[in-house]
Amino acid sequence: MQLTMEPLEEMLASARVMDEAGVDTIWLAEAYPWWRKHGMEARSSTVVSALMARQTERLAIGWGIISPFTRHPVQVAMDARVVQEAAGPDRFLLGFGTSKIFLNNARLATKKTLGPMREAVEIVRGILHGEAFEYEGETFSASVPALAPEAESPRGAPPLYVAATAPKMQMLAGEIADGLLTPSITTPDYVRWTLGNVQEVGRDPQTIDIGCTVIASIHESDRDAGRDGAREIGGMYLANKFQNIKGAADALLESAEIEMDELAPVAEAMERGGRLAAKEQVSDTLLDRCKPIAGTPEDCIAAIGEYREAGCTHVMLELWGADRHEQIRLFGEEVLPEFR
Repeated sequence: MQLTMEPLEEMLASARVMDEAGVDTIWLAEAYPWWRKHGMEARSSTVVSALMARQTERLAIGWGIISPFTRHPVQVAMDARVVQEAAGPDRFLLGFGTSKIFLNNARLATKKTLGPMREAVEIVRGILHGEAFEYEGETFSASVPALAPEAESPRGAPPLYVAATAPKMQMLAGEIADGLLTPSITTPDYVRWTLGNVQEVGRDPQTIDIGCTVIASIHESDRDAGRDGAREIGGMYLANKFQNIKGAADALLESAEIEMDELAPVAEAMERGGRLAAKEQVSDTLLDRCKPIAGTPEDCIAAIGEYREAGCTHVMLELWGADRHEQIRLFGEEVLPEFR
């Protein structure tokens, strides 16, 4: 999971290392203007994804996620076609989510998200399948001619994922999506809770890809050093839960047995001194409750096993800390072979 708040060349270099290390997919988490006050820039996932596709050979590129509220679904389909073309067959995954932070940031906040999400999925799929498509929704509509047989373009829609934190959106994902993406600070208990919501709509959990965003870092022999990066990214996201998505994060934090009040010092430190200050407020017990995939390779293997047992089928490592390229290689060499 790559936050698109880093310089472009750094992100492309990381993608190339992942490609070489045998990582299956790089998910691009679109960074929003909120990050600017912490010294980082917001960059577009849709643009970065096409560039990454051209810099790699086998690595799949996922949007994890973009919002239909910030790009009309017709535009999303157009952007998706570019990435399909740049990446080649079976190397693109399209993830939709509400992006509550962005909506707040852009003064677009709305309580009506389920209907628009359903419409967005239907429109994107309909357009990318290539037949003439007419759609009249409450929020989004589309009128698109059929793709001519001689047109030079990929055909078909990629696997489509819906990011979901709350139960109603998770049930919608279970009804309409190929996969469901959970948010950062996902824990095994939260995975089990998510699967319960998917089953509520009659979906067999075996038929949906459950992508779990988990804070992560690794060191070849030093457990504390291997947890250092996870502590840092954990601090950033715990601050984010407190500052930006109170309410939406309740089930997530309850599954981790974390009280919202515990996050106030982390959020205050993030405001005062950025991510390194926030990191210092993440105690060992708080980090443990976040259930990171972190430490030595043996620690990471055990943690991934716990997520797999809970029902996670697609581990999304939110990797942070020093020497990340070396960390990627270490995951590729010492951890991935245990699950292949």
